Amino acid sequence: MSTTYTLDTATSRANPTPAPMKRLTVPAITARKGGEPLVMLTAYTVRVAQLLDPHCDMLLVGDSLGQVIYGLPSTIPVSLEMMAAHGAAAVRGSYHALVVIDMPFGAYEKSPEQAFESAAWLLKQTGAAAVKLEGGAAMAPTVKFLIERGIPVMGHVGLTPQAVNLLGGYAARGRSGAEAAKITADAVAIAEAGAFAMVIEGVVEPIAVEITRLVRCPTIGIGASAACDGQVLVIDDMLGMFERTARFVKRYDAIAERISTAAAAYAAEVRARAFPGPDQLYAPKD
Repeated sequence: MSTTYTLDTATSRANPTPAPMKRLTVPAITARKGGEPLVMLTAYTVRVAQLLDPHCDMLLVGDSLGQVIYGLPSTIPVSLEMMAAHGAAAVRGSYHALVVIDMPFGAYEKSPEQAFESAAWLLKQTGAAAVKLEGGAAMAPTVKFLIERGIPVMGHVGLTPQAVNLLGGYAARGRSGAEAAKITADAVAIAEAGAFAMVIEGVVEPIAVEITRLVRCPTIGIGASAACDGQVLVIDDMLGMFERTARFVKRYDAIAERISTAAAAYAAEVRARAFPGPDQLYAPKD
């Protein structure tokens, strides 16, 4: 594990303390191109980051928090302040994984200067190592601008959730030859602009395979291909917190069912006056 725990006697909670482990760096991630696949999951809270950190190379503080944490209909309403709060939590809960934070919609598209101001503020507020932004060739100058000023950038091509209104939904992209060619060209442009890694989301598999072959940076697939240099999933989807998920999600647990079962057991004991019991009560001193 990348953390050890000390018991706070005032609150009876275990707090993480750093163990001697060096956090992964952007160059270390880039060097994994073509090697052992990179593991990335989303994390939005301290405790989840603590649990995922020993198993992940990267933690993504995704703007998907708008939907899975705040119940918003899309990622569009997510603000810089929301990203900063959750980004700082994920950084505090991790000591090994490289933390990447999403740039929310409207925080970077206007100009490279706007993007730099937003990205610099996010990194200062959170301690994250890099930002992620969506878009292809049109965003390449912005990616280059940020990198030249010391801000590592992860790209994101294919199905880009922030463009859901333009795309008309979350269907897989690249089914036509023209769209496949554009996604590939977008990926190459972002890689040539200097992105240290790139998420490829929701595309037909041959596109992901071709992009992975063409670009020099690692590709991180989500609904793309096992041939990518790594994979990412939204943690809530992977754990089975929701009844419906995208086709590309594999559920590794059914946490929602287990939470419901535990809550039902608690409710039953409370109503039967079986909780709290002797083990949860304080006896008077003699």
